[in-house]
Amino acid sequence: MGIKYSQNVELFKALADTNRLMIVDMLSCGELCACKILEKFNIKQPTLSHHMKILCECGLVNGRKEGKWMYYSLNGEKVQDFKNFLCAITTDKEDCICKEGGCICGKE
Repeated sequence: MGIKYSQNVELFKALADTNRLMIVDMLSCGELCACKILEKFNIKQPTLSHHMKILCECGLVNGRKEGKWMYYSLNGEKVQDFKNFLCAITTDKEDCICKEGGCICGKE
């Protein structure tokens, strides 16, 4: 039961930061060089690297090195899986955890 929840915890943690949410928004337009991302924030390169590491480690963002720069893009498959999960936990369904077992108060 809990695996689908635990698989998404890191995504929620990664997105629980204003800068990282803004970075994801920027990447929704396509791949960007770290230098372009850095231009939009009042942060230093090590701080951006920290944010990007978190986004990459949870699988939401892909990074590739070209020369001395890193280029980042959204992982479309992970984004879709996350959207599906969010939809599933916010929609009434037959296999919802609230419908498992009986109620201790005797009401359905």
